[in-house]
Amino acid sequence: MERKYKITIIFVFLLVFLVSEALSIPAFARKYSLSCKVCHTPFPKLKPYGDDFMNNGYVIKDKETPRYYVDTGDGLLSLLRELPIAIRFEGFLSLNNSNNKKLDFAAPFLIKLLSGGEITRHLSYYFYFFFTEKGEVAGLEDAFVMVNNLFNKELDVYVGQFQVSDPLFKRELRLMYEDYKIYSTKVGQARPDLTYDRGLMFTYSFKKGPDLCLEIINGLGLRPADDLDTFDTDKYKNFLLRVSQDITDSVRLGAFGYSGKERQGDAVNSLWMLGGDLTLSSPKLELNVQYVERRDNNPYFYILTPEKVSTRGGFAELLYFPKGDDSRWYAAGIFNWVDSEQPDIKYTSVGVHYGYLLRRNMRATVEGTYVFKSELPKHFRLGVGLITAY
Repeated sequence: MERKYKITIIFVFLLVFLVSEALSIPAFARKYSLSCKVCHTPFPKLKPYGDDFMNNGYVIKDKETPRYYVDTGDGLLSLLRELPIAIRFEGFLSLNNSNNKKLDFAAPFLIKLLSGGEITRHLSYYFYFFFTEKGEVAGLEDAFVMVNNLFNKELDVYVGQFQVSDPLFKRELRLMYEDYKIYSTKVGQARPDLTYDRGLMFTYSFKKGPDLCLEIINGLGLRPADDLDTFDTDKYKNFLLRVSQDITDSVRLGAFGYSGKERQGDAVNSLWMLGGDLTLSSPKLELNVQYVERRDNNPYFYILTPEKVSTRGGFAELLYFPKGDDSRWYAAGIFNWVDSEQPDIKYTSVGVHYGYLLRRNMRATVEGTYVFKSELPKHFRLGVGLITAY
């Protein structure tokens, strides 16, 4: 290796820094006077208790929150005494990102304002706003209202913007910088994928049976409204149905189906996706596996000669915690794979990651990823980070 690249790598290990957030933001730790460790291991990854807290509308069932609402003397008014707020800041310095053979200062890369909590009994909210993303004001991504335990049943309803893949594996809670690539893969000119969209999400949990999730979405992502204040540009709605089941305390299986249509001009694309997922977990190890099969019958929106495109892919993510919940350090690895009849969206990569908890809400990380296949030549990128939320 040439001398200048050795110096550059050392420089990157010393200087790169990143920040990330979780759905269970630090405002909740302040609200309940609890350590982040109660819900995360490490943050932003959620423990089962953290999942229960999130699914219960950001409320701990067995712990009262003192002076949470302002007493106005009006029993019909639910007014928060303090607005729960947290900040996410992300800056980094990248080496050979996207095979650019450059050392790039990118700070701040993301600055977010996050807020969430219980508005009143059975009604909660969550959102985050990008003050800046990649140097521009980006606006809202996650932004929804949640009705918890509707009709006093295990039925929850989400209304607003959310990630279509949230019932599968939550992208924003992953520990690695490398993404779950199949979720963000778009085919041709078609706009549906498994990231952000607008609509309704219904979840229901049977006591001894499976967990069910139904999504009804626009299928167009987060495109802005048109001149008529309309977000959806056609008459169609897309649907996702997800079923998952705990086989044992350490094994969980899931499957989903997605169906949708999209019109652009006089052409229509019909698509479907089928997928399966597996989680194997123990106090020290966790393996998450996802597979997705997708078919589009006209993703280029040709009128006379429609062209079908088949796409498939998935990922395998392995996490290691040497002392379980008490681990100060952890390791992670991921394998990403996307194959398609559309050559420019093919992707294969493998990444490794090491993290060390400096504080419960602060961790230092080192991550390297080798991209075997993409629209760019083979390349390796490296990053070192400091991840915090406050």
